[in-house]
Amino acid sequence: MAHRLPGVGLLLVMLAGLVGPAAADEVCAIDDTDREVCLAASAERIVALSPGATELLFAAGAGERLVAVVDHSDYPPEAKKLPSVGNHDRLDLERLVALQPDLVIGWVTGNPAEQVERLEGLRVPVFRIEPRTFEGIASALERLSRLAGSEPQGRLAAERFRQELAELAARHADAPPVTVLYQVWDSPLMTVNDEHLIGKVVTLCGGVNVFGGLSRLVPRIDEEAVLAADPEVILAGGRGEENRSWLDAWKRFPELTAVARDNLFFVPPSLLQRPTLRLLEGSRLLCERLEVARGRR
Repeated sequence: MAHRLPGVGLLLVMLAGLVGPAAADEVCAIDDTDREVCLAASAERIVALSPGATELLFAAGAGERLVAVVDHSDYPPEAKKLPSVGNHDRLDLERLVALQPDLVIGWVTGNPAEQVERLEGLRVPVFRIEPRTFEGIASALERLSRLAGSEPQGRLAAERFRQELAELAARHADAPPVTVLYQVWDSPLMTVNDEHLIGKVVTLCGGVNVFGGLSRLVPRIDEEAVLAADPEVILAGGRGEENRSWLDAWKRFPELTAVARDNLFFVPPSLLQRPTLRLLEGSRLLCERLEVARGRR
């Protein structure tokens, strides 16, 4: 048997040579479900399963690697040119798989779990994200850029976001408090608590969320609860980027402080309701609205 050993040794050396570079090129990141996702090399064909993920990938310098998105992925404008693989909550798996992605960016609570699990069963890597803090947005940028091979752009964008957000927080650190209702939906009437990312923006701007202590991230409320809380400001996004009809509905209650002082303010929903870099722009607008309310006392 001695005459076989050199052949076995040579085979092992050859295998080591093949495996070594692949291992060296492997890229890994921890997603927002605390699972490590590893790729043999930087992703070249990426599918984003939420409008927010699409925005973050472009911001991370990986837009050119996107091969598909889901409906309502409308920012940046280049995203509108990409094919859709359905809605975030109902995916066209056949079309998605046919695109042969080497990475799919999922939405933790927004995508249907059974469909995402089927993707993984087909050995398609899925990296799930759902940033719920300011740092979570910056971290998602960095992790996405690592998987896409665009780390310099991702790190730069993340650091700029952190710095500008810190400056905004510092400017409003000593602002007089303003009681706020943020309306996230109209029927049923829904708001956010202090743990929600929008709730954190309200706090950053010196606002006091009148429903901040509720246990659910997005609790249902009723008009009677709003009348009892009597917020000084009502903020709403509405259906679409220009639809302010939700605010007009509150004018039926002239006894509300927010109505009496004309503190009914609109902020385009995509600037606050997507966990992306544009949250900074939405935060600036929200802070400006609260400053207007302070001036109307």
